[in-house]
Amino acid sequence: MLLKGKTALITGCNRGIGKAILETFAENGADIFACVRKETEEFNERVKSLSEKNGVEIIPLCFDMRDNAAMKSAMMTIRKTRKKIDVLVNNAGMCPPTACSFQMTPVDKIREVFDVNFFATLQLTQYVLKFMRESGSIINVASMAAFDGDEGFCSYAASKAALIGFTRNLSRELGKQNIRVNAVAPGLTDTDMGRANNIDGAAENFIKESTLGRWGNPKEVAGAILFLASDLSSFVTGEVIRVKGGQRV
Repeated sequence: MLLKGKTALITGCNRGIGKAILETFAENGADIFACVRKETEEFNERVKSLSEKNGVEIIPLCFDMRDNAAMKSAMMTIRKTRKKIDVLVNNAGMCPPTACSFQMTPVDKIREVFDVNFFATLQLTQYVLKFMRESGSIINVASMAAFDGDEGFCSYAASKAALIGFTRNLSRELGKQNIRVNAVAPGLTDTDMGRANNIDGAAENFIKESTLGRWGNPKEVAGAILFLASDLSSFVTGEVIRVKGGQRV
């Protein structure tokens, strides 16, 4: 168990990559603050099942990333547990539901994407650092879009590129506190978001240009995040691991 004795906070746990991270961390012995935007009976049942199956404590925290008051309230819940947070996974994010040319995208819509993918992540990280107490690992979930981009998704790509810049700079600042900061940049991954953005069969082109010739699985992304969260990566900081199956475009 790579995370036995550690406590993690993970955002965006309800589906896709976040759900896979939650499951992978529980299987590896971590106690978890599992953050979701909305509380549902289905999610609570899943958390209860994971907790019992793996013998770990999982505490759901429900707040919208754009609601600073709700985020602060969640931090108060953590404070009451007196737990030290060893791992922060900033996974929650959004992507515009449809492609739109830059010239036709209102700046307010671009701000919405940055508010979730960048500014809310920065805010949460500031809060969580108060619970890390001189050691820990922060993993930001970026995207290959930050490097390669894709027509019609300028705001999403730019927000993830900003997140990578934040990752590298924060790693410099926090190294002296023995807090490591890294990012994972998934390529084509079989999630609801990935499928929704498969416009005009664009995924087929990515698959043709990839070494492994297939979609990635959320569990495979979670595996890279597990490595960065664990002591196996104790000398890794300021890095971006690209989980893209050899994608060349």
